[in-house]
Amino acid sequence: MAETVSAFRKSTLVSGGIENQSFIGNLVFLRLSESATVQSRGMGERMGKLNSMAVSRTSAPGYYGDGGGLWLQVARGGSKSWVFRFTLNGKRREMGLGPLHTIGLAEARARALECRKQVLDRKDPIELRKLAQARDAMTFDQCAAAYIEAHRASWRNATHAAQWSSTLSTYASPVIGATPVAAVDTAAVRRVLRPIWSVKTETASRLRGRIESVLGWATTSGYRSGDNPARWRGHLQNLLAAPSKVAKVSHHAALPWQDAPALVTRLRGCEGLAARALEFLLLTAARSGEVRLARWQEISDGIWTIPADRMKAGREHRVPLSEPAVALLASLPRMGDYIFPGARYESPLSDMSLTAVLRRMDRHDITVHGFRSTFRMWAAEATAYPREVCEHALAHSLPDKVEAAYQRSDLFEKRAGLMRDWAGFTNDMHIN
Repeated sequence: MAETVSAFRKSTLVSGGIENQSFIGNLVFLRLSESATVQSRGMGERMGKLNSMAVSRTSAPGYYGDGGGLWLQVARGGSKSWVFRFTLNGKRREMGLGPLHTIGLAEARARALECRKQVLDRKDPIELRKLAQARDAMTFDQCAAAYIEAHRASWRNATHAAQWSSTLSTYASPVIGATPVAAVDTAAVRRVLRPIWSVKTETASRLRGRIESVLGWATTSGYRSGDNPARWRGHLQNLLAAPSKVAKVSHHAALPWQDAPALVTRLRGCEGLAARALEFLLLTAARSGEVRLARWQEISDGIWTIPADRMKAGREHRVPLSEPAVALLASLPRMGDYIFPGARYESPLSDMSLTAVLRRMDRHDITVHGFRSTFRMWAAEATAYPREVCEHALAHSLPDKVEAAYQRSDLFEKRAGLMRDWAGFTNDMHIN
């Protein structure tokens, strides 16, 4: 380049005239061209310097460049590996690409090319690999725990979260718990569901939905990709029998409402707090958990106010207490915060304590939860109370969302009359 510029200068000076005036412009062009060539040599390093023979025969410790940031590293012990060197944000870094005995020259060049593209996009190949490794190492159990924690605040109570954990740990964890969530496929989901699909259909159906939710969370979080293998519509419905076809829905065995007065009479002859709790449950048409966890501070002026976190619908519920219900509470000793404490005063009755009362009465044909159905059938067949009053008494959400939106009142006064009549009936008193 220097010789070219010198020759150009001499020829132009000899010619004189207009040519002499254009010399400076042409000289600047040549100088710029020369500078650009020098820069391209520094930035665009020649690649493909190594060949297979050189790679295999090289034994002296050190680094041997192939170009484009790819280097063959020979350790003192003779082992060989590939590294990629790059500079990003003013910081020089070195990234291992794998040992020579596993990664050949061609594959090393391909990996280096991918790294160069990432650097060109201002992305750090080392950090991207760490993220990918973390994603691949995330197991189903870890995703399930993260999902439960993320949604815990939106669930109505701690029991719901416990049910999620229990179902997944009992049935899913032994099969796919330690599996990377990215590797959970349709076959894996079927291995979880098939053993219980026919014998515990309702549980299996809930389990499938929970697995689908966990995998959906994992996809959104970047730990897996593709379709959800636990989805039902258009997928598992082709592989498993519809739950409604496997087993008929079995409702809680309920006491016929005509037999309620006789049962209450027998119940009052039973001793113990569990028997009183069951009687209180029957008088209020409440759920077992709502009664067992009831606290004295929730009772005021003949009203039992159940906090939202203990209600299935997640809303505070006021229960008008009839005279027999108030009298029952007045007869109980106060032994702590709980109205119906367990063996230790600081804890409530156990979940099975009310069922145990029925078993001692030799009533294996009915369930505790079935008393709510007993109350509902009595209200429908033996009274003229409107449907919405009866549903509010059970703390049910109205199925018609439009109707629910307009029905802002909890119909407390009307429910008070309903519960008073129910108490009169169960005490074998005639309703006028």
